[in-house]
Amino acid sequence: MSTLADEKHDPADDRLLTDQLFDQLSEAIVMGTFAPGSKLSEPRLAAQYGVSRGPVREAIRRLEERKLVTSAPRQGVRVVVPTPEDALELFTIREVLEGLAARHAADNATDAEIEDLRTMLAGHRQALSKPDAMVYWQATANSDFHFMVARIGRNQHLFDLLCGEYYTLFRLYRMRHRIVPGRAQRALAEHERIVEAIADRDAELSELLMRRHIASARTGLINQATA
Repeated sequence: MSTLADEKHDPADDRLLTDQLFDQLSEAIVMGTFAPGSKLSEPRLAAQYGVSRGPVREAIRRLEERKLVTSAPRQGVRVVVPTPEDALELFTIREVLEGLAARHAADNATDAEIEDLRTMLAGHRQALSKPDAMVYWQATANSDFHFMVARIGRNQHLFDLLCGEYYTLFRLYRMRHRIVPGRAQRALAEHERIVEAIADRDAELSELLMRRHIASARTGLINQATA
């Protein structure tokens, strides 16, 4: 894991340092570097990342706001432990919000943005065609189909919900779902159908297909968790 040990900063740089630390800790949680239920210690994190405890404390506060960690007396700060109940609640919310985002995308996307979506999915299909490809993982916002659909929908409040407050939590659950056998190719095919509905400017169908896509992911995740 990369560290921030060599970075020099003055007090005016604390916000930037905290942002960087928050991003690194968030990614470590999503990728499983910090396992569910593991304890996060301020002194250890400060030493690991080469920073003072102030930015660590602020980064942890943000993680708690994003529901990625929990804090309790005598238990300290621990990485969230996803449950089937949490998945059901979260994906129910996500189904509604992402369906609405797809509807807005059909109404507002430019021809160039639709081509960008197609190009993105062509890259995803190429990656999944490799013999050793087992998962459909969109590592960054720039390669994330759902992030892009929300952005081209041009509803800022909706975008902030999907790609701000809940984004990392969604990624955490998607990370757990990505190893469901056969899901990768199905998900990609569902993405391609959504893009064609957006390209046809069919807002109703775009929303319906996106909601079905998220509902399918929710069912697979819950079945996997309870198997």
